[in-house]
Amino acid sequence: MLTIRNMSLLPLALLLVGTMSILGCTSDIEIPTNEQETESSSTASASDTGGFVKQEVMDGRSITLPEGLEIKLFATGLGKPRFFDVADDGTVYVTDITGNIFVLKDEDGDGVSDRKNYLDEGLRSPHGIDWYEGDLYVGEEHQVVVYRNVHVDGTYLEKEILVRGLPSGGGHVTRTVQIHDGKLYVSVGSSCNLCEESNEKRAAILRYNLHGTGEQVIAKGLRNAVGFVFEDDQLWATDNGRDLIGDGVPPEEIDVVEEGKHYGWPYCHGNGIAGPEYPGRAEFCENETEDPTYVMQAHSAPLGLTFAPGSSNLPRMYRNGLFVALHGSWNRSVPTGYKIIWFDTSERDPKPQDFITGWLLPDGSSWGRPVGVGFTAKGEMLISDDKAGVLYVVRTAE
Repeated sequence: MLTIRNMSLLPLALLLVGTMSILGCTSDIEIPTNEQETESSSTASASDTGGFVKQEVMDGRSITLPEGLEIKLFATGLGKPRFFDVADDGTVYVTDITGNIFVLKDEDGDGVSDRKNYLDEGLRSPHGIDWYEGDLYVGEEHQVVVYRNVHVDGTYLEKEILVRGLPSGGGHVTRTVQIHDGKLYVSVGSSCNLCEESNEKRAAILRYNLHGTGEQVIAKGLRNAVGFVFEDDQLWATDNGRDLIGDGVPPEEIDVVEEGKHYGWPYCHGNGIAGPEYPGRAEFCENETEDPTYVMQAHSAPLGLTFAPGSSNLPRMYRNGLFVALHGSWNRSVPTGYKIIWFDTSERDPKPQDFITGWLLPDGSSWGRPVGVGFTAKGEMLISDDKAGVLYVVRTAE
């Protein structure tokens, strides 16, 4: 095994991996094995991005975030909250993957929800959620449903199943939904770590008419695009890479997804590098797949992502930011992730930088796992945490 300690050698190392893959070798490259090196190598330090402060947020647990901001609990007791969306009136709708949908509302503007109602319960792994023109679209493992004319008290006019028969029964169970330009988009993860899928809807992003008709597979080779958003009519997606070829490979990805393109999985990772199991696919990987737009530390598990809106109350240096929630590794020898990072999209080749940290403790344990990240109409950032069972709000410090 080749271990890389100097991140400046990473491009050369990845070229070496590709060469070894073509030759049929199965050696892997590992970067780095010390957690302090991992964090400093994969993201910029506080000195690069301005001052950070540590703030206690719950039960003696502290979070580190940029000066001038504060973090507080917006709502607690949410089970395992995943994604959320915010209606025009400020109502927050949150999925709980154990089967519930919550409705939250901060009525007095103090940054804490004053209402918590159930919209529905007994669902099958609800995850993706999108409020659109008064209706609420939700992705379950096997289908997409819509709640018509939803209200802050948890009532709605009717519930309708829009899309039936999504792949289910194993592997990645989350289904993310977004409405854009009058179309419904749905991401479906793979059924396995590494395999050739028999169902073309797996490891793909699908598109439907708003009423669930006209199904199309618009992009393939996305092992698990848990989060995606539209920015200037471009579809930006996180993609979780495969496991079991080392702590340092493959890099996690942010992809700008284009219709008809293939993003590599299961044959390739990174910039067109064939996996050790598929040396015969080297030419396909090099010539017929799309490279990631941005990359991150392997196994950090990027989930939700969002761009800072014009109404953001963040310090000016973050106004061009793309923010990503790293859920954290589950089988890496030294844990990584468990934080919110950001990319400065005004730069030509931005690197991931820490924005909010603290859920990962020095002993490798964690007390929280960020999932979704987004903004309210007032420009305040919301973050869901499916380990602590809470929703945080990040706002200008008082």
